[in-house]
Amino acid sequence: MISHWKHHKISFLFVLLIAIFYWVFAYQLIRTDFPKLLGLYLALFAFTYQLSKSIGHNFKLILILGIGFRLLFIVAMPNLSQDFYRFIWDGYLTLNGNNPYLFTPKELMATSSPAIPNAELLYEGMGALSASNHSNYPPINQWCFALANLVPGNSILSSVIGMRILIIMADVGILIIGSKLLKAIQLPVSNLLWYFLNPFIIIELTGNLHFEGVMMFFLILSIYLLTQKKLLGSAICFGVSISVKLIPLMLLPLLFSYYTGGLKRWNKGWKSPKNYRSLFIYYAITGLVLTLSFIPYITGDFIDNYSSTVGLWFTNFEFNASVYYIARGIGFLITGYNEIALIGKFLPLITVGVIGYFALFKDLEEPRALVVSMLFVMSLYLLMSTTVHPWYLTGIVTLSVFTNYKYPVIWSLTVVLSYFAYSQTDFKENYWIIAIEYLIVAFYFFKNGRKLRQFKFPILPR
Repeated sequence: MISHWKHHKISFLFVLLIAIFYWVFAYQLIRTDFPKLLGLYLALFAFTYQLSKSIGHNFKLILILGIGFRLLFIVAMPNLSQDFYRFIWDGYLTLNGNNPYLFTPKELMATSSPAIPNAELLYEGMGALSASNHSNYPPINQWCFALANLVPGNSILSSVIGMRILIIMADVGILIIGSKLLKAIQLPVSNLLWYFLNPFIIIELTGNLHFEGVMMFFLILSIYLLTQKKLLGSAICFGVSISVKLIPLMLLPLLFSYYTGGLKRWNKGWKSPKNYRSLFIYYAITGLVLTLSFIPYITGDFIDNYSSTVGLWFTNFEFNASVYYIARGIGFLITGYNEIALIGKFLPLITVGVIGYFALFKDLEEPRALVVSMLFVMSLYLLMSTTVHPWYLTGIVTLSVFTNYKYPVIWSLTVVLSYFAYSQTDFKENYWIIAIEYLIVAFYFFKNGRKLRQFKFPILPR
C-alpha cells in the first residue's frame, strides 16, 4: 500500500510539473529565446516519458490529461508561428463570400479596406511573405478557418479559441478512432500515448494552431473504415483529408497494392475483377469529394494562383532540410550557385519513384503493411523536401502509433533544434545543429529497423 501511494505521488508530481511547464511555454515564452524554448521542450518530453511508465495502459487517464494539458493553451496567443493570422484572414474572406485564392492580402490592403475585423493587425501579424502570396490552404481547411471565426466576438483571440477547439476535437477523434484501429490491427492501445500526450503534438497543433491534426483525423478514420470493409465512408474521409492538406494525395497509389496485390499477381493470376472495381470506385469517390470541395473556388485566376503558390514550396523556400541541403552543397561546389529550382524539382521524383515501387511491387494487402508503407512514404517525402517546418512531422508521428516504428517520436523531439534559426537576427540556420537533429533520427531509425528484422517483423516492406 505504501509503495502504491508513493507510485501515485510521483505520477501526480510529474503531472503537476508538466502542467506548469506548459503554462510557462504558452504564456511566458517568446520564439527568439531559444535556450528557454529548448529547456522547456526537453523537460516536457522527459516528464512525459516518466509519466508514461505509470499510465501507459490507462486510456481514460490519457484522455483526461491530454485534454487538460491542451486546455492550458486555450487563451494563449501562438508564440512559435504566425500562420494563424493568415488563417483568420482567409476565414473572414470565406465568411464574406470572397474567394481567398484570388487576391493576396497585400493586393486587398492596397486597393481597399477589407471588411475584416482587425484587418491591419492580421496583415502585420502574418508577415510580408504570407501577405504577398496567394493562399495555398485547401478548401476544407478554409472552411475550418471560417468556422473558427464564428466563435462569439470579433477579436483575434476569439478566432484563436475557435481554431483551438476544432484542433482539440480532432485530436480527441484520433484518440478514439485510433484506439479502435489499434485493436483491429492487434497493436496495444497504449501506443496512443505518444500521440495524445506528445509535447510536440500539443505544442505545434493546439498551441500553434496547425491543422495537420485535422488532416490526420480524417486519414486515420479512413484507414479504420477500410479495415471494416466500408469502402464508401473510407473513400469520403480520404478525400476530406486531402482537402484539409494535400499531403495524403501521395498515399493514394498505395491502395493499388492493398486492393490488387500489385503486379506480383501477374505470376499468380489476377485477383477477382471485384477487387479492381472496388479500387476504381474508391479512387472515383475520393476524386469526386476533392473536386466538389474545390468547385466553389474555381473562378478567375484560381488555378494559376493556387498552382504557383504550391510550387513555391518546392523551388523557392528552404528550411530545416536534410537531403536537399546536401544536394545544394554539392551543387554549389559544381556550379557556384544555389540550384534550388533544379534540385527542388528533382528530389520529389525520388519520392514518386518509391511510391510507385511500393504500389506495384510490395505486398500491402494487410492494413498494418499499408500503414507502415504510408509511414515510409511520408518520411521519405520529408527527407526529400526543401522545407520541413516542425509541424510537418505530424503525419509520421500519427502513423507511427499504428506501427512498431518509433523514430518519428524521436524526430518530434529533435525537431525543436530547427527553432534555433528564429533566435538569430537574420534567421540564419546553423547546419551543425540541423545535422545533429537528423543524425539522431537516423541512428534511432536504423537501430529500430535492425531490432524489428531480428524478430522477423512480418509486415515490413522488404
